[in-house]
Amino acid sequence: MDSKELLKRVKEDNVKFLSLQFTDVLGAVKSVDMPIRHLEDVLKDGAWFDGSSVEGFARIQESDMRLKVDIDTYVVLPWSSPDSRRARVFCDIYTPGGEPFEGDPRGALKRILKKIDERGWKFNIGPEPEFFLFKGDATTNGIHPVPHDLGGYFDFSSFDEAVVVRTALMEALDQMGLDVEVGHHEVALGQHEIDFRFADALKAADNVLTLKYTVKAIAAQHGLVASFMPKPVYGINGSGMHCHQSLFDTKTGNNLFFDAKDEAHLSPLAYSFIAGQLEHARALAGVVAPTVNSYKRLVPGYEAPVYIGWAQQNRSALIRIPRYTEGRDKAVRAELRFPDPSSNPYLAFTVMLAAALDGIDKNMKASKPLNNINLYHLNKEERTKLGVTELPGSLAESLHELEKNDVLKSALGDYLFEAYMRAKWEEWDEFRLRVTDFEIQRYLETA
Repeated sequence: MDSKELLKRVKEDNVKFLSLQFTDVLGAVKSVDMPIRHLEDVLKDGAWFDGSSVEGFARIQESDMRLKVDIDTYVVLPWSSPDSRRARVFCDIYTPGGEPFEGDPRGALKRILKKIDERGWKFNIGPEPEFFLFKGDATTNGIHPVPHDLGGYFDFSSFDEAVVVRTALMEALDQMGLDVEVGHHEVALGQHEIDFRFADALKAADNVLTLKYTVKAIAAQHGLVASFMPKPVYGINGSGMHCHQSLFDTKTGNNLFFDAKDEAHLSPLAYSFIAGQLEHARALAGVVAPTVNSYKRLVPGYEAPVYIGWAQQNRSALIRIPRYTEGRDKAVRAELRFPDPSSNPYLAFTVMLAAALDGIDKNMKASKPLNNINLYHLNKEERTKLGVTELPGSLAESLHELEKNDVLKSALGDYLFEAYMRAKWEEWDEFRLRVTDFEIQRYLETA
């Protein structure tokens, strides 16, 4: 689609306002809203904004930033009023001098995707963000969430409010261009998942953001609060964002992960891809599991991975290879199971690919698969004999690993890396200094 076609579509859709969207370094969606009459000028010259007020962006003395519209991301927001119809586009961020801004998370992903495009490859990802729906008015002091239903994994009831809300969500997402495959109740009370078809990594990252704010908007219309917090409720499963990954040949359309002669139907390239992500897993955690709360999810007993290894079908492994179906060569993929939906998808997909490419370029050999082994049932000595190590146990530990990792630092770039680390260490310090309910209950009278 070109500029003329976009202007035509906006008119046909009766759009009155356009949201120019991008993310800060932490993944929060930012929006510059404008009346649609200014669109033609913005398509020519971009839209200026103050970058000094955005987390991880420019210092105040170099604050001017310019948004350039990615025309292909135009969609109408289906929940907006017909009288003031709104649409959105994602934007790339440029400096006043016309150069791509080094601190733009979407730009970081585009940079590494350009490198593999030069090899004739395409990085496909099928993310599966999980989320909770909570009652909007049934909290204690606004901080103790109450699940809105009593369903369990794949449960169905024609009278269940969850089905009504999920249906509305899937309809809205479908209208916004996401190819929704399934929606279902997850294991925990109030927990849900909506899966959409895999896409190239940039579109997949855009889709994750679209899903997150669409879910929040539709939930609010039903009087509910939607949360992508990794572990919002003690004692039940948390929310992950499993990522199904593969590399395709852009000329032939073939899946570069597939090898018919291999027992697991994986190519040498796929094995090196897996090896690279396992090698860098502890540093990857600092980006794909990026919050203090992420490490409340990554604990044994709740289906989240803790130990670093790979396997076929084994859901206790960090990377799982789904079962192969005869004739479905393009479906062969590697599922990375420790990312969660609190991550910035642009940064997460950037470092995931960087780790994998390091494995490919160095011809790393994958460790033996941990098939038919429940890693949670092994003691530390047994895991050591198998060469299985653990993910970091806290945000601070993962950030220390990230600081030492030149491969991931290089993929993010100095500017973005420093901005990200600054924000994350501030988050850790704020948490470290906070006195929690647990401490009061445990120590107030006993210490």
